[in-house]
Amino acid sequence: MRTATPGRIEIALSGSIASFPLDTRFSVPAKGVAAIFGPPGCGKTAVARCIAGLERLPAGFCAIDGEVWQDKTTFRPPHLRSIGYVSQEASLFPHLSVRRNLLYGAPKPKPTPIAFDEVLELLDLAPLLDRSPSHLSGGERQRVAMGRALLSQPRLLVMDEPLGALDSCAKREILPFVERLPEKLALPMIYIGHDMAEIERFADHLVMMERGMVTAAGPLHVLQTDPALPLAASREAAISLDAVVSGYDGRYGLLILRLKGARLLVPAPPLAPGVHQRLRIAAYDVSVAREAPRAGSILNVFPARIRACLPLGAAEITLVLALGAGGSGTEILARITRFSFDSLGLKDGVDVFAQLKHVSLLSTSEPPLQTIPASTPTADRGDRQATPRRETRSSAREASGIFLSLHSCRATHVT
Repeated sequence: MRTATPGRIEIALSGSIASFPLDTRFSVPAKGVAAIFGPPGCGKTAVARCIAGLERLPAGFCAIDGEVWQDKTTFRPPHLRSIGYVSQEASLFPHLSVRRNLLYGAPKPKPTPIAFDEVLELLDLAPLLDRSPSHLSGGERQRVAMGRALLSQPRLLVMDEPLGALDSCAKREILPFVERLPEKLALPMIYIGHDMAEIERFADHLVMMERGMVTAAGPLHVLQTDPALPLAASREAAISLDAVVSGYDGRYGLLILRLKGARLLVPAPPLAPGVHQRLRIAAYDVSVAREAPRAGSILNVFPARIRACLPLGAAEITLVLALGAGGSGTEILARITRFSFDSLGLKDGVDVFAQLKHVSLLSTSEPPLQTIPASTPTADRGDRQATPRRETRSSAREASGIFLSLHSCRATHVT
């Protein structure tokens, strides 16, 4: 009999749901954000519903942080799984105010780890408390659904394409709130999605699916640079990295960030030293040179070594570059023309200089400072490994019209 491993989320599902074959196995840390990514119809939602106990496959295994929820002899029904589930549709109770929706199913007799006021601040819900769900925008409804799930105090948050039913404006409204969850709370989160532009903003680990099967699983940045996977060869190829703030140059408005093998200078407001900052570096924003530039406008130029070369059609090639002398640092991607590749005599193992033309700053663990720490770009350029992101705590509790109320030990159908 299979045993559960503390500190891991372990899923093994085999069988069919509504004639759709599912053969899915993966294990990710029971902390941070694990994203399940794949095209529409690949089985992501089926996996999410099995984790929530809304679907049952006889040959399934589900364990969360050492606790078995399903195996050959055990099956916990939804109301006995300490899980929060947020789906595309918020499914709020239409006859209840926002306040009463938030408090529905929340434990009342004793203090809880996730406080009501904390959720109001985290999701900016205080101005909405007395409103009816019919007077909320799509983004506001999803924020209320997320808040209600958090207040039910689960051990795991599953978000099944929570932005899928929103227009682009509403997505931009709610994304910052989704990004804040893993930074402010300490509960594992599984995020289901088919848009890598969303996932790369906050995910720590990635599970890739296709036709009901897992094709790869691992840390997000590792899969993004894996030459055997399609992410590195895609038109939108990019790498997501968690850097650490080491200072700020107030004269030029440059944030100083450290990665293994590099120290970046990025125009941005100041942040406190030690804060974690998520970066996105697109392959198209990185060029290479065989010799160090003597003068130029690009601030971030680093020695690097080519780890892999991936042809992209007849005209372009994606390079996997390892930063630092000897290629001992962080891996990034560069997209160059085949003409440049041949003209420079590039191949695997060649040492080059990576030129980062643009670095996007995504989510951060703390708001900007009001004062500017004293620091300059001419400070010591020694490299150091960025420390891991802080653990996460999040939760939600809705799926296909079902709101799971664990503390009241029931499943209530929402019409």
